[in-house]
Amino acid sequence: MSGASETRSPKPGALNGFEETVKDFWVSRPRRPHSGRKLAGVAAAVGRRYGVDPVVVRIALVVTTIFGGFGVPFYLLGWLFLPGEGDEVSGFESLIGRGRSSVSPAFAVVLIVLTVLSAGGSISGSWFDGGGLISCALIAAALYLLHRSRGHENRPAPVVARTSYPAFTGNGAFTMTDTAEAPSPARGWDPLAADPAGWDLPEAPRPPEPPRPMPSFQAPQRRHRSKIGSATFALAVVTAGAGVLAALNGVAWFDAQHIVGLVLGVVGIGLVAGAFAGGGRGLVGLAIPLAIAGMVLTTAPFKDFDVRGGVGDLDPVPQSLTELKPLYQHAAGDIRLDLTKLPAGAPYSTTVSNGAGDTTVIVPETADVTFDCHTGAGEALCFGRSSDGVDQEALIGTDNGADGPGGQKITLKVTNSVGNVEVRRA
Repeated sequence: MSGASETRSPKPGALNGFEETVKDFWVSRPRRPHSGRKLAGVAAAVGRRYGVDPVVVRIALVVTTIFGGFGVPFYLLGWLFLPGEGDEVSGFESLIGRGRSSVSPAFAVVLIVLTVLSAGGSISGSWFDGGGLISCALIAAALYLLHRSRGHENRPAPVVARTSYPAFTGNGAFTMTDTAEAPSPARGWDPLAADPAGWDLPEAPRPPEPPRPMPSFQAPQRRHRSKIGSATFALAVVTAGAGVLAALNGVAWFDAQHIVGLVLGVVGIGLVAGAFAGGGRGLVGLAIPLAIAGMVLTTAPFKDFDVRGGVGDLDPVPQSLTELKPLYQHAAGDIRLDLTKLPAGAPYSTTVSNGAGDTTVIVPETADVTFDCHTGAGEALCFGRSSDGVDQEALIGTDNGADGPGGQKITLKVTNSVGNVEVRRA
């Protein structure tokens, strides 16, 4: 035995736990290659990093796209967060000023918008209930297991920021270039072919130093701030305020989803303008929560939340049909509508719509009530029938009371976005 043996790079100690594995995955992310790519090189990057045929990765993305729709947002996320071959950072990191990337800031903003839209569509528009979340979990689990088992292999070399050094051109001149390496003492070029230690040259006389001026305090120069971010933020606030005012004045189109969408559109325009003109990076911190709010309002059961009607508790007790409103609408608060004081006579109907809060309607003991009760999130209890949970089916039917048909005819519709609904007799 010669005492020498072939050694293999051991697995790094960073893969001892879940958090360490995730951190090491981020540090040694796959790099999108220039060759072998079909679009952005995400599948090729993952395949080369973990020793998997890129065709298998592409098939997996197609399957997850068909099954749950999350293959598309995953590819866009890879395009956004995986740096290209030769790039210092990814497109998103370049957008926030962390380094250089081949993905331009404007295109990074486009990728963010497409990712948010495709992710929301995969969660809400999947043909299989929960398929988007399942496909997302499968992709995340596959990446985690691959990195746990093969993360120590094919680790990409980090790309450092290029620095300018003087480079010898071969004709006795030096030029500044950002691709030349720093001169190395071990392989330095000696133009005199002599031992530098033997050089004994007289030192040139130093010129007299000028008198130093008295130190004076100078305020640090403030970095020029672009006006795009401030102008966009102000315009977004004005847009949101105008949308809320329009909703309060009865314009049905201006619901919560449309208002958030308008504000997000204004912020997106500001991000694109800032990418070209410089500035506006702080708008990313505003765009992300707005996008999340838009996704929640679009996919959640209380997406029909209405901002009209004010806030606070309501306790109307109409005494005549002229006092009875056809619509009791409220944004937030409890509503308790008492119909027992109305005189018997011609049939009447009313609608109660509440955004957030409990709604209770009390009807006469002998009335014949045709009801439609629904709540997006909470409990609905109408004449002994009940439903509880999120986005349950509406309770629809007719209740004639203990005396049977022949009483006052009432048509009642009660709708809550969030909160409990109860319709009962006096």
